Amino acid sequence: MTDTADFTRNEIETGRKLFSTDWQFFAAAGTSESLPPMRGIEIAFAGRSNVGKSSLINALTGRKALARTSRTPGRTQELIFFSGGQDLTIVDMPGYGYAAAAKAKIAAWTKMIHNYLIGRRNLARVYVLIDARHGLKDTDDPTLDALGSAAVSHQIVLTKCDAVKKSELAGRIAEVEAALAKRPAAFPGVLVTSSEDGSGIPELRAAIARLLMERR
Repeated sequence: MTDTADFTRNEIETGRKLFSTDWQFFAAAGTSESLPPMRGIEIAFAGRSNVGKSSLINALTGRKALARTSRTPGRTQELIFFSGGQDLTIVDMPGYGYAAAAKAKIAAWTKMIHNYLIGRRNLARVYVLIDARHGLKDTDDPTLDALGSAAVSHQIVLTKCDAVKKSELAGRIAEVEAALAKRPAAFPGVLVTSSEDGSGIPELRAAIARLLMERR
């Protein structure tokens, strides 16, 4: 588990400043050919539909409606790019695991995401969001397998932790860490967040700030 003690005051403050800028949408890509030119460093957020991806991006950037939230699973059907005017781009990936989506669309998304993962040289890390109430599911395996095959650094972020008792949350974290130990490309340590009460958001910002420092 990654907690406040894992980050210095300077990293927490650097993370706060990193996300205090004016974050804006700047591109959307529904095909590999429509991907915007690579610039700076990118981080991406992946997860099952309705895992709280848009809410987390909004909490991270301090923007209530930057990423569109929806009660309808599978609404995000493109790679959505956001910029804060610095050397960092956030990418909101299409939610996966929604069976009602047309098979042809799912196949197209899968191909696009695969091409994105293997061809995006400036992609520093993919944060895979997992609902803390449910933990890892079979539907997460294809994404984790794809990240491993592409040798893309990825880290698990538990969402909606405010809805889980502390005793249950500790067990969930242990389960996830045990599963990640079998995946060489997975970054050790599980980040614990809640977009509802803001817990873990400063630590996630600090983790991203640390990543940027390491890549520069």
